[in-house]
Amino acid sequence: MELLFVIDPLETLKAYKDSTVAMMRAAQARGHAVSVCDCASLAWEGGEVAARTLRIALADDDAAWYRAQAAEAVRPLAGFGAVIMRKDPPFDLEYVTATWLLSAAERAGARVFNAPGAIRDHNEKLAIAEFPDLVAPTLVTREAARLHAFIDAHRDVVVKRLDVMGGENIFRVRADDPNRNVIVEMMAQGETRSIMAQRFIPEIRDGDKRILLIDGVAVPWSLARIPKAGESRGNLAAGGRGVAQPLSARDREIAARIGPLLAARGLLLVGLDVIGDCLTEVNVTSPTCFREIQDQSGFDVADMFVGALEKQLR
Repeated sequence: MELLFVIDPLETLKAYKDSTVAMMRAAQARGHAVSVCDCASLAWEGGEVAARTLRIALADDDAAWYRAQAAEAVRPLAGFGAVIMRKDPPFDLEYVTATWLLSAAERAGARVFNAPGAIRDHNEKLAIAEFPDLVAPTLVTREAARLHAFIDAHRDVVVKRLDVMGGENIFRVRADDPNRNVIVEMMAQGETRSIMAQRFIPEIRDGDKRILLIDGVAVPWSLARIPKAGESRGNLAAGGRGVAQPLSARDREIAARIGPLLAARGLLLVGLDVIGDCLTEVNVTSPTCFREIQDQSGFDVADMFVGALEKQLR
């Protein structure tokens, strides 16, 4: 079948580590044709959602990893075997609009993964609120007084925005931090933006673990993203070092609790973030770490993903 991947511009993808590239290579290896488009070209007219698509062939060479097989063509999304949404955040209004258009495409017969309605319903930071017994003490508010009271109560806190990725706009704030007022004012933007505050989890020194769930089943290896010296963020985009490791008993417990529930909502691929014993995020837009896990453990995450996708389409 032919699969359509909704992605960031091709020239921005780093094939040596990009999970979407790994997915596309695995799909091709299993006999599927691969086409791509970006969110900017999605359009609705006359009851149909179409996009400007490009069919590509994948190569193993990370420096020249694809070639076009035909000229770009505007095609309806319902004409593809499946549509895989892999656009990275920020989760701004244009991102939300793309999910609305993908929902319209579903109504016209397209099969979209992850389901766009489920993406909208699961903010990657706030989705942990469904599982309060699995998380560290957490507050979501725009009120400065409540944020300061939380910092005073827990003494060492991480604050973050709800709509970004890769360690952007994440600050560690201690109760005696002389910059805490500035940080709270900047993050909450004068009480006009809700942000999340969480008690700092010291086990971050051992890594912020990414646990991948595919159709509700955990990949048996996580990627522990270990902060560089002097840093409290483990994100690879923030300079963290990724170390693949087998899932712990607690990791499996968290995955078993959350995986089937989210899969039933149309979330074929989910990336859980776990620090110590605590769930910190539920990533549903474009979870990553396929290549790092495969390169270090030998486990082919992308092949598992495409196999699960095929099962959904039978």
